[in-house]
Amino acid sequence: MSLFANAVFEISAEKLSDLPPPTGAEIVFAGRSNAGKSSAINTLAGQTRLAFVSKTPGRTQLINFFRLRNGAFLVDLPGYGYADVPEKVRRHWQSVLAAYLARRTSICGLVMIMDARRPLTDLDRQMLEWFGPTGKPIHILLTKADKLTRNEAANALRATRTEMAPWSDQVSAQLFSSLKKTGVDEAESVIGAWLEHEKRNAPG
Repeated sequence: MSLFANAVFEISAEKLSDLPPPTGAEIVFAGRSNAGKSSAINTLAGQTRLAFVSKTPGRTQLINFFRLRNGAFLVDLPGYGYADVPEKVRRHWQSVLAAYLARRTSICGLVMIMDARRPLTDLDRQMLEWFGPTGKPIHILLTKADKLTRNEAANALRATRTEMAPWSDQVSAQLFSSLKKTGVDEAESVIGAWLEHEKRNAPG
């Protein structure tokens, strides 16, 4: 059975004080608005409405926690890079996300969703700068790979891996398509290894 099957909504947080107690490993999903993050989460979970797919980028302004059957959490962060948001709201979310990613000890890894046609934007790099110093693993899903030819997709993956070479011990990348359901097994294998590592290194 899929690692993310039977995921259920637990709680939403608007600010750091709303976060639930760190009682389980947290797999964090982050991505630029319209990069296909909600679709990727729904595909991995085998559900159609677990994460809300909005036609208006930036609609989700909450950190959403979904509990997995093994006690871990899938954490869906607000999409970043949306234009139609007041500056005050933008600053609020920058400070909340930066603090959450840098300080939350229960995070076991970050899944970054990037459109395979436009990977590693400045905002993607900002997320890497916030989370990278934790030393925890980062896995990049290059989504919408079905919109590229096989050669274009391979080139996008190669270019991303080349650019991430200085982070190679911490960052991995793959192609993914929610439409074609490709890349699901590879993503689950990577994330499952994170959870196994957390279990082996848990106190007691």
